[in-house]
Amino acid sequence: MALPPQPREERRRRRRPNLRKLMFVLPNLFTVSSIFCGVYSITLSAGEPTGDNFYRAAVAIFFGSFFDAFDGRVARLTRTQSDFGVELDSLADVISFGVAPAILVYKWALGGMGIAGIVICSIYAACGAIRLARFNVLAHSESGSQRYFVGLPIPLAAGMLVALVIALNNLGTPISEAVGLWPIATLVLVLAFLMVSTIRYRTFKEAGLNARTLLIFLLVIAVGVAVAIRGRPSLVLLVYFSFYILLGIGEEAVFGRRRRRAARAAAEAALAPEPEPEEPLLPAEEDEVPLENAAAATASDDGEPDA
Repeated sequence: MALPPQPREERRRRRRPNLRKLMFVLPNLFTVSSIFCGVYSITLSAGEPTGDNFYRAAVAIFFGSFFDAFDGRVARLTRTQSDFGVELDSLADVISFGVAPAILVYKWALGGMGIAGIVICSIYAACGAIRLARFNVLAHSESGSQRYFVGLPIPLAAGMLVALVIALNNLGTPISEAVGLWPIATLVLVLAFLMVSTIRYRTFKEAGLNARTLLIFLLVIAVGVAVAIRGRPSLVLLVYFSFYILLGIGEEAVFGRRRRRAARAAAEAALAPEPEPEEPLLPAEEDEVPLENAAAATASDDGEPDA
């Protein structure tokens, strides 16, 4: 038995791709591109240890941070936010900003420290994974602040290492002689600690388009231009990332104690037992007669003399 012919519009509707599915894939393409940049950086770092390979590996991580910065914005613009996207983004961040920078720094500088360099780079990658796990928990519970990050975000920690590699790669002298291995190892450990700390860093999501924001933006640009002219252009990123990291530490030193004191007072007030409410006194009714007056009235009615 032959099926009845379908209308032309019905056939076109079935052939037409599902636009919603395509929009769901779009932000994930940015995330996957970040993974590609991280893997490419790892292959360059694991290859021949040349300055050109280290520079390209650092630039690959930088491009990965570009894709990571836009996948969430694309998801919000297309209204395709999902738990799947959050988990995929975290896995991509572990690769691109946890493992890739750790291998880069080890091959670039800390390889001369032997097993100590491996341990230090592993601590950095592990702290980055812990930072992302905590971020996912806060994202699912919706208890995180929109104005602050809790702990240094892992893309910014990786950006600091990338800026350091780019700034020091073209010195023409070995890193051990130019800076020293232990200062770099200390920086890696400090970044690892900042990622798992509770120091709050501004997200700048509340910054509106006003005169103050424009003035700050122009000031930041002016500082970058001055550093590029007086020093080297490769130092600009290092100055920017250093300023952001120190800004969070400075705000924590100034306002952190006050914030913790207020949080402790609020917690004590919430845990304090509530006082039991007192029972209200019932008002006396108008027709209620005191016992003494009632007895006197009864004696008068019976004709008995008062005592």
